Amino acid sequence: MVELAASDVLTKEVLQWQGLHLFHFTGSSCSQKLRIYAGLKNIDLTLHHINLVKRENQTDWYMGINPRGLVPTLIDDGKVIIESNDIITYLEKKFPAPELIPPDRADEVGDLLHFEDQLHLDLRTITARFFVPTGMLQRSDEQLQQYENAGSGQVNGKPDAHKAAELAFWQEMKNHNGIPDLRAQDAVSAFRDALNAHEENLRGQRYLLGDTLSVLDIAWYIYANRLVSVGYPLTGLHPRVGAWFNGLRQQKLFRDEVKPPLPVKVISAVTRLAHRARRSHIETFIS
Repeated sequence: MVELAASDVLTKEVLQWQGLHLFHFTGSSCSQKLRIYAGLKNIDLTLHHINLVKRENQTDWYMGINPRGLVPTLIDDGKVIIESNDIITYLEKKFPAPELIPPDRADEVGDLLHFEDQLHLDLRTITARFFVPTGMLQRSDEQLQQYENAGSGQVNGKPDAHKAAELAFWQEMKNHNGIPDLRAQDAVSAFRDALNAHEENLRGQRYLLGDTLSVLDIAWYIYANRLVSVGYPLTGLHPRVGAWFNGLRQQKLFRDEVKPPLPVKVISAVTRLAHRARRSHIETFIS
């Protein structure tokens, strides 16, 4: 679990905060996952919105809380926990009911969440290529330098390799003036392979881990929603996954937490139309 040491946190005021506080962004996939999880658990959180579009996550103040500049971040009576899956694991121990990580399968769920986390940059790749115009997410040299210099740059008192990976992603995107075709192809293929596996898992069972809703369903619902929103033919390629997704979407909590604001919905629709006109939409990357 990524619980930060006090030396990792430069914005010292949060070390004195009492209660449960969550830094999040409306459109962040990891934030959506955590908000649905907390909603199912009826966990009372004090929410602090960090606007990623305005780069509020790269301010010295927020980078002093989360040295990776990512959301979500949880503060629990001064303890700072980063990374959505680690936050969920932490909260599951603190709030065991209703059970969303079966204790007898905790190690298995941990491995499956780790696999899901490994696809996060692939989801960002798909978002940056197909969901919004490149310019909305692109970082300038100045912004990259600011990100590199901000925060402690360490986790548990050691240099953070994760931050270097973040920098590499944004630098590559800047160098190519967007997402290269090969990276987009790899990302789409990675998700198709994973969804093919889930298609088999859902043969004869209602949810990804069996017949009971678990955190895996929350995590993959968020991924599936983003893929559907960029035009990935989920039901056509993976009919059981499509039925599972549509079933979850019938629940108000699941549906409302991923509902985009109207401006984002319009921008995304225009972006999809532009890609289709250029024959560069996501379906052209499905082999």
